[in-house]
Amino acid sequence: MSITEDLAEKLLEELTCETVFTIPIFGGIPIAESVVITWFIMAALTLLSICLVRNLKVENPGKKQQVLEMAVGGLYSFFDDLIGEEGRRYVPYLISVAIYIGVANLIGLLGLKPPTKDLNTTAALAIISILLIEYAGFHRKGLKGFIKSFAEPVAIIAPINILELFIKPLSLCMRLFGNVLGAFVVMELIKLLVPAFLPIPFSMYFDIFDGLIQAYVFVFLTALFIKEAVE
Repeated sequence: MSITEDLAEKLLEELTCETVFTIPIFGGIPIAESVVITWFIMAALTLLSICLVRNLKVENPGKKQQVLEMAVGGLYSFFDDLIGEEGRRYVPYLISVAIYIGVANLIGLLGLKPPTKDLNTTAALAIISILLIEYAGFHRKGLKGFIKSFAEPVAIIAPINILELFIKPLSLCMRLFGNVLGAFVVMELIKLLVPAFLPIPFSMYFDIFDGLIQAYVFVFLTALFIKEAVE
């Protein structure tokens, strides 16, 4: 088998969404592997959150609480600089999505398939983000101002502004999915072409650094879109 055929086979295998089990209602609802892993991530993050916020104190906080407050305060400060006071109410969503995507990309280190390699997962994240962005604009401007914003700065570009409603989620979805999948393709090529131990530092880069970068890029663009919507 040639290198190209071997890579194509592995890529097809990576893109295949395996059904873990089926819920026997409405004719059977298949539950994909990415959904089960997402449930696992949600449960782990929920338990971790419960453990971190136990026994919080107003006076004389412990080191754990101080580190936690510093981390959360730093995240709020970062997003405040991006979206301003008007968009501060959406910061918890941005932080939650950043943590989820970061953990989802890193979970490959445990031998599990990252949910972000499933196009359905990245599409769902993009759609939710765009719905929130449009809601932010509607909440800030009202119905009349929201409709009027499609004709800004001039009415002739209204069709382009309307088209952006569909372009933005597609852009967010394909950027996240494409970068995660691209990292997999590069790693497989490295494994096929170089000795066994050389891919290790590259694997650390793509599994850790690049995965965290993709989480940052996704929430960064979402924050910019929210800022644009509430201006």
